[in-house]
Amino acid sequence: MLRRAAPMAAALGRRALATSPTSSAAATTAAAIAAASSSAVNSILLRSLKDHYLEVSKMKPPPKISPPKPYTIVKGALDQPSGPVLRREYGDMGEEISISVARLANFLPPDAVAASDSDGADGMSGSIGQLFLHVDISRPGSGKSLQFLCGLYPDAVGIHSVCLRSKSAESWDGDMASKGGGEYRGRIFQELDEKVRDALHLYIEARGINEKLFPFLQAWLYVKDHRNLIRWFKNVGSFISEPKPE
Repeated sequence: MLRRAAPMAAALGRRALATSPTSSAAATTAAAIAAASSSAVNSILLRSLKDHYLEVSKMKPPPKISPPKPYTIVKGALDQPSGPVLRREYGDMGEEISISVARLANFLPPDAVAASDSDGADGMSGSIGQLFLHVDISRPGSGKSLQFLCGLYPDAVGIHSVCLRSKSAESWDGDMASKGGGEYRGRIFQELDEKVRDALHLYIEARGINEKLFPFLQAWLYVKDHRNLIRWFKNVGSFISEPKPE
């Protein structure tokens, strides 16, 4: 319907120019038709946005799930564009562990996303069935932090890469696959010796980074996506309906 509105307005404008007695009157008529067409398009778009907003707002959120103890939810994480979701302390040395999460689909080729992006029985998108974790492990007084990029699934967790970064480096900004900075990041994880890989898996499992995190993080990401979509519909609708300055 939106695609038909613009050509229709143009046709009406040309007809007005051809039949008007003066060029000034024709220009006025064409401008009026263009304004009316623009208003009609805005009305159609606003109605569509409202319909979809109401549809999305009726969607039932997943059951409330608490993270596995002793992880706690970072206050305000749902309203932040990126950053840690969960935190905990570990061991006598007071290690500080933080976990950020995103859809694994964000870092997969489009064809891989299409193959996995189907709705599950619980109504959640299949692409939230595979999560991507950024795990930061640091110690008080240390200028470095050990960081893992992991894939999290309902029944497993797999390490994609591990590196030791300076705490003064730029904080994670949502691009968990970014390699920025000049620090040496180590070898590709799959190129490491099998015993080293197994030891690193045991290292993160001892700190509670395992499949038990999946139910909470999946539900949390679903709620965050839902909030973002609701906010997007509101913001776009406000922009379209905002009166033009005099």
